[in-house]
Amino acid sequence: MYRIDWGRLGQAYPGDRAQMAEQFTASLRDSLASPDDGATALVQLLGHKGDLMVIAFRRSFDELGRTQLALSRTPLHAYLTPTASYVSIVELGMYEMTAKIHRQLGERGLTHGSADYDAAFDEEMERQRQRVTGRLFGPIPQGRYVCFYPMDKRRGETHNWYTVEFQRRAEMMLEHGKVGREYAGKVTQIISGSIGYDDWEWGVDLFADNPLTFKKLIYEMRFDEASAKYAEFGPFYTGLQFSPDELVKLLEGELPLLRG
Repeated sequence: MYRIDWGRLGQAYPGDRAQMAEQFTASLRDSLASPDDGATALVQLLGHKGDLMVIAFRRSFDELGRTQLALSRTPLHAYLTPTASYVSIVELGMYEMTAKIHRQLGERGLTHGSADYDAAFDEEMERQRQRVTGRLFGPIPQGRYVCFYPMDKRRGETHNWYTVEFQRRAEMMLEHGKVGREYAGKVTQIISGSIGYDDWEWGVDLFADNPLTFKKLIYEMRFDEASAKYAEFGPFYTGLQFSPDELVKLLEGELPLLRG
């Protein structure tokens, strides 16, 4: 997330602003060896927390580092002040699938903790990982409205997510997921894990064509047990996704658009 120095930027020649916008977006495009190696989105932030958010999905931290260095060497970067950042790895929730595998192995008569049980569990988990791997490297959704927030699972003396047995956690996450599935087609959610990488444990990216969807979804989710008892939320960032070649409009003080 960046704040733009509008005063200094306004003193630049219009042609220079156009060139800065082109070099900035070119650096994002050229930092990818191929289009399949990642995806990038630009978001005009609303409110005081910044003016521009860059979402960069890459296949490795090395590629992410290359992108960050490329941006830092563009002329526009001299007019930008970072206000926040978030480093994480896109992940898929496996609570429901893991619970199903445990149940199936028990029905097969395997004893939990035995060598046969562990081998069968690892084999099935690998099969499921192969099945869903493609979902980890998809394109950034083309929703006009974007909401990002980090979150933790509570680790307090009274409520500690990490001391709850797996089966109970799986039940709560199943309930939590049911709320989200009611919004299928209205919002696209991308969850990324950041334990060991950033100050929070997870990051949540939401994309929609109607910003009211964020309010309704997050409000409803706060009543399920996983959120009501165990969730802690960080700052929320909300804005408008726009096409990269519309960056010059933002720098000129015009509303940038998202074109399909």
